[in-house]
Amino acid sequence: MNHFTASALPDEGSGCLYLFQLVDRAVPDYFAPDRHVTVARAPGRIDVMGGIADYSGSLVLQMPTSEAACVAVQDRDDELVCVWSPSRDDSRSQIVKWGMGDLGLRDRHIDLAVAGMLLRSVPRDRWTCYVLGALLMLAEAKGLRITKGLALLLHSDVPEGKGVGSSAAITVATMRALAAHFGIALTGVELALLCQRVENEIAKAPCGVMDPMAVACGKANELMALRCQPCEPEDSVALPEAMEIVGIDSGVRHAVTDSSYGDVRAAAAMGARMLLDLRGIGVHDSGLQRWGEGDPWRGYLANCPADEWRQRWDDKLPSSMLGAEFVHRYGGHADRHAKVDEQRHYPVRAATRHPIEENARAERFRAILQDGAAGDNERMELGDLMHASHRSYTACGLGHASTDYLVEQARMRRDKAGLLYGARVTGAGSGGTVALLGKRVHVWHEALRIKKALLEATGHSAIIFRYSSHGAMPFGWIRLSPKPTA
Repeated sequence: MNHFTASALPDEGSGCLYLFQLVDRAVPDYFAPDRHVTVARAPGRIDVMGGIADYSGSLVLQMPTSEAACVAVQDRDDELVCVWSPSRDDSRSQIVKWGMGDLGLRDRHIDLAVAGMLLRSVPRDRWTCYVLGALLMLAEAKGLRITKGLALLLHSDVPEGKGVGSSAAITVATMRALAAHFGIALTGVELALLCQRVENEIAKAPCGVMDPMAVACGKANELMALRCQPCEPEDSVALPEAMEIVGIDSGVRHAVTDSSYGDVRAAAAMGARMLLDLRGIGVHDSGLQRWGEGDPWRGYLANCPADEWRQRWDDKLPSSMLGAEFVHRYGGHADRHAKVDEQRHYPVRAATRHPIEENARAERFRAILQDGAAGDNERMELGDLMHASHRSYTACGLGHASTDYLVEQARMRRDKAGLLYGARVTGAGSGGTVALLGKRVHVWHEALRIKKALLEATGHSAIIFRYSSHGAMPFGWIRLSPKPTA
């Protein structure tokens, strides 16, 4: 670097070295050469098991990717907060500037809901919800007050709309960089929970804690195990040396703000409310929120044993219910991020069943891996669990022809060669990425064959996610110090 010296040199594939180049090129027009720059990084993630059951308290198993978001922060001399993110196309603004006073960072505190409306008001600038939202959240939750403006630079190679945690990577990387820059101590769990609030309250994306926790605390080549009640990390799970997880994108863009995801989340909350009455649990009423008093499941569907669900409750819930009927009969539910639209029909039974069964699948998946998954039967069972999870997504209404095609191709490869054990749609479904589990190296070769088939069938040249890397907390942060002038 011409202007700075890095406190550490990360791996070449981490994305930080390219960010260093961008910082260097931006002197003196954007970054000043005489003050330090703080850099942090957060990867994407592949959802291996758990997915949309996170908001119902399930165990989830997540693998961080090698693709990552990197953020650089430097103080300015004026009162502008500037965010720059070089873009390859014209789909969004590349640089956005706000006055500190407009963001409530001086004397006038700004409500997060109002801040969210401001940041979302221009569609081309919506991406700044995650960057500036992290700054505003630190001001709200940790009392951060700044006396001068900031220059922030974002570079991310986590593809957007692929269901691999792109927004979580940006939010976590930004908040990690800001916290390090201002000397704010955050644990991994605190970091993840604050970033979830950014997505929920500022970006208005009703996501759970799974994504920010995976990209904040995940370790390379291990499955991060998290019990989402609300955020209880458990021992990570190393894959057996002979196995590998690869992701392949379907070419169908997905956003967690899509109505299908919100509908399924709301339907699960509706089912949980109905089960309170069926189980004879008293209901505490607080406005539109209603939850069980002394509920042994502690409000989480995932705490219902799968056998109990099948034997006692599965046939008691309606397969579908109009929102207006639910509101009339039950008033509301406990999930404040899942609004019920009175004009919509909701898949109550399938959406309630999913987190209960998915939690059982994730528990079994982990147990097999912890036992070594040495035999062919165990490896095939892992694949069967993934296929069952995929079918459950479809039953909830979160399937898509393109992801079904990828899973079916994987099933055919499994039947032919037995080197690809299983596949499932990841994250919030309705497109995005499919996770493949198979024999190390061979599963990557199979992914390349499936990519070729998808290209021939649809014209889409898929991205393949193969490698893994550390999350933001294990990675740490880097200081770029000014080089002495001659």
